[in-house]
Amino acid sequence: ASFLLCLFCLLSDQESFELKFSLTISPTPSYYIINNNQVLCLLSLSNGGIAEIFTVFAKTPMKDEKTGEMKDKITAFIVERSFGGVTHGPPEKKMGIKASNTAEVYFENVRVPAECVLGDVGGGFKVAMNILNNGRFGMAAALSGTMKGVIAKAVDHAASRTQFGNKIHNYGAIQEKMARMAMLQYVTESMAYMVSGNMDSGATEFQIEAAISKIFASEAAWLVTDECIQVMGGMGFMKDAGVERVLRDLRIFRIFEGTNDILRLFVALNGFQNAGNQLKSLQKALKNPLGNAGVLVSEITKRAKRKAGLGTGLTLQGTVHPELNHSGELTVKAIEQFGAVIEELLLKHGKRIIDEQFVLKRVADCAIDLYAMVVVLSRASRSLSQGHPSAQHEKMLCETWCTEVSV
Repeated sequence: ASFLLCLFCLLSDQESFELKFSLTISPTPSYYIINNNQVLCLLSLSNGGIAEIFTVFAKTPMKDEKTGEMKDKITAFIVERSFGGVTHGPPEKKMGIKASNTAEVYFENVRVPAECVLGDVGGGFKVAMNILNNGRFGMAAALSGTMKGVIAKAVDHAASRTQFGNKIHNYGAIQEKMARMAMLQYVTESMAYMVSGNMDSGATEFQIEAAISKIFASEAAWLVTDECIQVMGGMGFMKDAGVERVLRDLRIFRIFEGTNDILRLFVALNGFQNAGNQLKSLQKALKNPLGNAGVLVSEITKRAKRKAGLGTGLTLQGTVHPELNHSGELTVKAIEQFGAVIEELLLKHGKRIIDEQFVLKRVADCAIDLYAMVVVLSRASRSLSQGHPSAQHEKMLCETWCTEVSV
């Protein structure tokens, strides 16, 4: 049976959707004409030089319904090489993922029928985000498997290598490395289970969770593989060991599907937006204190407790397994402290917070750690409740993670 390869075209050398396309609509309008200088197709399954079908994004001039002005909006198109005008450059020479065919793709006077619009005209941004979200959550699942393979290599080496008259797996320094590698793999896998579980239950708003899992997975996999090479010593540095190829291949994961730097800003700013909406609701309540007495009393009580160093009453007891109550308390405390800091930052910076990237990065790191605490608590609690054979091991990994990140 024959089949056609497809690819997803986005620029890698510019900000998302600052596209180099010029797009002309025919007088009918029965077709579009797409031109560009270049679009670098850089994905794990790029297929730039061999694909026959392309998902292409281009700016489309549209009339703004409110102002009547013409504005450029992003539209997604299905473009076939058979339309004519589609060419490509030679395969790129890359640091890793060398098995994928990554090439510059050129579009010159490509006539695209109007029925090849993917989704709505002007709705391309939503199409792209949905595709990227799927790639991001899948990355956590894929990389948790990669980490398992890398950890197995490190374990095999540590169990067979003798130094100073003893197998090196008996030394504390090696044991610490192994424990940290196992913990990072467990957290990554837990994120994959959580996001996919939410999707299976019908959730549609999982962009932040998908971004967090992509950031964490790509960085955890790099650290785990780097430590594997360290455990293996000079042997790990050799090509025959096979780990150096994994490390090179992993480097791209912090870049594609949205760079981790940009995704951190995305995570932080989305969180600030939600917090800002809550503060707006509180401001609205203050304008009518008598009609919103209950809301105001609750808010004042919460803030007074926080100022006195007391908890706000939030608890996970009864939700997490009793053996994980302490980890649950650490998580609640961290969430409350995080919420207080977010409020302070919003009051200090206001709308200017979007320009405070130094702050936003750290806020995102805190959010990532908190989400990781929640997912491992959920998974370990389930294992303990159902009496899984690995339950006590999972409990230990969960407690270690929650203790480390709450300090």
